[in-house]
Amino acid sequence: MPETSREDGEHEENAAVTQLYGEPFDSGLALAEQHQLAADLTAACAVYEQLLTLAESIEDSPDVQFLRAHLLANIASVRLTATDLVAAEDAVERSRALLDGIASAPMGPRGRQLWLEMMLRTLLARADLLRRTGRLDEALACLDEAALRLPEFDDPEGLRTSELGLNRVHLLIERSEWGAAEEQASALLSTTPATAVETIPRLLIALGLICASTGRFDPAEDYFARAEDALRATGDTGELQSLLAHRAYTAMLRGDFDLAEQLFAEASAFFERQRQYGDLAVCEQARAFLAGRRGDSTGADDLMAASLSRFEQLGASIAAADTMLLGAQHAYDRGDITEMKRLAQEARDVYQAREVHERCAQVDLMLARTLEDNLNRTDHGDHERKSVDNALSLALPAALALEAARYGFATSHARSQWLELADDAMRLVFRLAVRRQDQGLLFELVEHRCAGASLALDRTPSAPPATPGGDAGASGESVSVFPSAAMKVYGQVDGPTTLGGVAADAAASAGLRVAPPPKVRMSQESGRVALQEYIAAAEFRYHRRIVDEEEVPFWITDDLTSRPVVQVRLADAGDLFMTWTWVGGARGFGTGHGPAEEVDRAVRALAAALPGPGAAAEGMRQAFASGAMTDPRNEHAFARELAEAVWPEGLTAQIRQVSARAGRPLVRIQPSPRVAQVPWELLAVDAESDVRLIDLADVVTTAPTSLRRPDPGPYPRPALDAGVHRDPAASPDTDTDTVVLVLDPRIPGFRADSPLGSVLGPPGSDPELVAFVQSRLDAGAVVPSVATPAEAFRRTDLDRDWLSGALRKGARRLMYVGHVSGAPVEGGQSEDGTLHLCCGPGTAGLAETVRTHRPLSAKDLLLGTLPLRADGEPGARIWPAPPRVALIGCESGGDLRFAESFGLATAMLHNGAELVTATRWVLPTSFAFHRLAGLPESVRPLSAAVVAVDTAHEDQDPVGRLGRWQRGQLDHWRSDGRIEHSPLLWAAMTCIVV
Repeated sequence: MPETSREDGEHEENAAVTQLYGEPFDSGLALAEQHQLAADLTAACAVYEQLLTLAESIEDSPDVQFLRAHLLANIASVRLTATDLVAAEDAVERSRALLDGIASAPMGPRGRQLWLEMMLRTLLARADLLRRTGRLDEALACLDEAALRLPEFDDPEGLRTSELGLNRVHLLIERSEWGAAEEQASALLSTTPATAVETIPRLLIALGLICASTGRFDPAEDYFARAEDALRATGDTGELQSLLAHRAYTAMLRGDFDLAEQLFAEASAFFERQRQYGDLAVCEQARAFLAGRRGDSTGADDLMAASLSRFEQLGASIAAADTMLLGAQHAYDRGDITEMKRLAQEARDVYQAREVHERCAQVDLMLARTLEDNLNRTDHGDHERKSVDNALSLALPAALALEAARYGFATSHARSQWLELADDAMRLVFRLAVRRQDQGLLFELVEHRCAGASLALDRTPSAPPATPGGDAGASGESVSVFPSAAMKVYGQVDGPTTLGGVAADAAASAGLRVAPPPKVRMSQESGRVALQEYIAAAEFRYHRRIVDEEEVPFWITDDLTSRPVVQVRLADAGDLFMTWTWVGGARGFGTGHGPAEEVDRAVRALAAALPGPGAAAEGMRQAFASGAMTDPRNEHAFARELAEAVWPEGLTAQIRQVSARAGRPLVRIQPSPRVAQVPWELLAVDAESDVRLIDLADVVTTAPTSLRRPDPGPYPRPALDAGVHRDPAASPDTDTDTVVLVLDPRIPGFRADSPLGSVLGPPGSDPELVAFVQSRLDAGAVVPSVATPAEAFRRTDLDRDWLSGALRKGARRLMYVGHVSGAPVEGGQSEDGTLHLCCGPGTAGLAETVRTHRPLSAKDLLLGTLPLRADGEPGARIWPAPPRVALIGCESGGDLRFAESFGLATAMLHNGAELVTATRWVLPTSFAFHRLAGLPESVRPLSAAVVAVDTAHEDQDPVGRLGRWQRGQLDHWRSDGRIEHSPLLWAAMTCIVV
């Protein structure tokens, strides 16, 4: 070891050269490093080769062998950067052999550390080489070996630990495990020391690539900008040019093709000058796509051929397969079906061998799309059904696998962006099902899509699906989701990828984790599960969990047979697809779909009628001034336009028939995100008269079936009124009769006339509200305890801790009237919706503070203190919801506008509520009616709505009772058109159940 020639074993440094081996080696190593930073790889390699030749001429000894291993490791690093993979592999293997040869040689503590450092470098270089040549399992084994050696290495700043973690991130990216890669990289970035000047920019670049590949282009550019700053600070010219190619890739994905061409051309010129042929081949691959897109078939073919040749020479099998897949698409475009099939199959064989399952799914989708395209172009005659079946057998399992890939992401935002990419595959599936005229398949597709993701509160992944010839897992032990950064990232290949996170608590608080949806059991008698054969095919082909082991019936009917009920579910897949099923005095089912253009036009009309997305005051002003729901002359036409787009006439006819024979039915509607704000009660369902859906039926909104899971733990529950369904898995009842009232709480830091000020006016100023509170006091226990009704309003002591205490003691009802801040739909994180209580800035919670106030978020209600403390509790134990909850605030029921419904209303359902009354959009206050519509101050529409909801929640049939009030408001609106009866207020209210 170098230390044997120095008694103190320490390296002495001058201004430019680290003293390690003596001259000329020390100065030569410094010179080569300068060449590497300047991206002059040829010169760097030449210096290392000269030093190696000299080292090989020196008499053999352990020190000399270590020197040779060091030089070979450096040569391997340069060759890898230059993508000379054959030469890199030779250097890595020779370095490893030399290090193994001196492993047992006598060496002091410092010498052992130097040997370990070089061994780790060699293992990481070999793992990088194996990854680039598509040998992913071998690369993983190499990283695992490095992880086993790492504890012995003295790495106080964690530099080698971060390098090892970065290599795992790259491996995850290669496997298209985007969610796990992002979480690993984010955790590493938060803990990697600033001294790791090489690792940090590469982590930033990796995060940028992950974001770009999953449709999040602005965050990608942010990461790239930070990486560029770090690279410029170190003078790493070569990596800056690689960053240029990454930006070109992002521009291409974003659709900025001119910029992509410009950047790829610039990067290609640099890589060709530096003989970095692997990077050049990547650029040629992308430029081939761009050339094909602009119609230059010859140029595209030439670039693809060059790219494929380079990748094959380098042994980069996965990259070569990517080029083959691109070539297959070009072959199809020019009508060469035979060549298309050959190239696609060759690419898939590579992906299958390397276990890159997402790309296998991409190949299958491409083949399915070509089949669909061929069906559109040619008449298949009697063979059309078989062709459609073939396309579905490829497309549906692949679409399920791509959709399920989102469960690897740690945040709802990342999952929502991924779904935008994966939804294209599901739209193909729905088109094929329509083409096959398969009503049963359409029904099951909608049921599966509506099942919803399941909230994951624990830190142990569920067992992976069983392999075709074996058990579900290698052992019965659970695998922690949070191993150390250097541990193996993958669990069983067939199961969910486990995270190698360095900061478990930080990672847990980064977002809301979800698991696959439950299986949806379509028939109790047959035991059939929705899409069961396609789910089995997807899990077998792509080794990804599609559904959870738990089964739920597609809906619960035990308590609903006393009246006719129809369950309606809607799913977005380009067009809007609907299913419905009757029970309770009626039998039958049906499917339908609305063309995308008609649905989108109706949704735009709805958006124009509601308070706009701008400033709250201006949006409300527009709704009163020009919105369709405040103008009796336009409202009916608007309601008819909605009905024509989203409601089938056949279902209306069935409702009429059932109503005449068995009484008013209950319509249970689970909307898709696109139509979640539709006021179903208001729909004008008859072309000949002004009949609305609420005239024919009671209407209730339903949440995804994934919420039908047992409560996470026991907590007090009050008794329910007769006739209301109780989950048999729920905890035992208590005998409490308490009603918890949170009425216009005073928010710290906000005056009564400020944006988060009073919504109900001065305490005691509204006789209707005073009478309502008095009636509750007369009827039984009320929390908080008050002597007069006025004391219930604008209180300063109703914070989250108080609410937790009140709910833990047990209650039969909770009524909240106050401010709610909805989460932006484009952000994809419904759990960011918040209630505003009296919590100050020092309150612990998961929402950001607003001035001197911390709101209570849906994420708080769901996760509780789990992300905040090692002994944390889930939200359902801290804030157990009573059976009936009213959340009267702006868009408190906006959860269903998101692909994942984990907002305030569904959080209450998750925590034990069985019915939540919430609002679909921003509510006008009584003050808004007075100021914007000129209504006399003695008329207070919001107060009337509060009383109506309270009355409904006291009724054995809350849905029916609220519906009667809404029908009364509609009758007034139709007869006199007075603004206080406008559906802008009353049609916002909906009851949500599971």
